[in-house]
Amino acid sequence: MPRYFFNTRFGNELLLDPEGEELRDPDHAWNVARTTVREILASEGEQANLLGAIMEVTDADGEIVLEFPFAEAIVERAEDSETKH
Repeated sequence: MPRYFFNTRFGNELLLDPEGEELRDPDHAWNVARTTVREILASEGEQANLLGAIMEVTDADGEIVLEFPFAEAIVERAEDSETKH
């Protein structure tokens, strides 16, 4: 299985994930990124500096597979609501 690394970018600063995680495909990596971002926002609060962050998921070669903006997790959370108006 391929290994994906979940790095977090705050402006010009990049916090690297040194271990990564073996996952079946990029779709699975996207789901892990979304879950991780939501967990970070739940524990740290929806602070302005966090909402500007981006999770960059890279493969073992260092190529960016996907980027998940933290703010996107807020939009999706509203879509997950059972109440639709």
